Amino acid sequence: MADSVFDREKLLDISVNIIPMVIIAFFVFLFLLTSPYPPDFLIQVTALMLHVIPFVGLALLTYVAAHYI
Repeated sequence: MADSVFDREKLLDISVNIIPMVIIAFFVFLFLLTSPYPPDFLIQVTALMLHVIPFVGLALLTYVAAHYI
């Protein structure tokens, strides 16, 4: 019988990164719905990128960790 792709230890290792990703995604959607800043495009894009860039980095880190563990 072949081993499962996601065994128990790998899921525990990945969940450490998935939980913060869910929190960051929540704040991105919250920011998109209600912006606390004045309607200035540069401020909104900067604030959004401060959430999106760590999310993408954490997603990449999670993928690499899951692939090579």
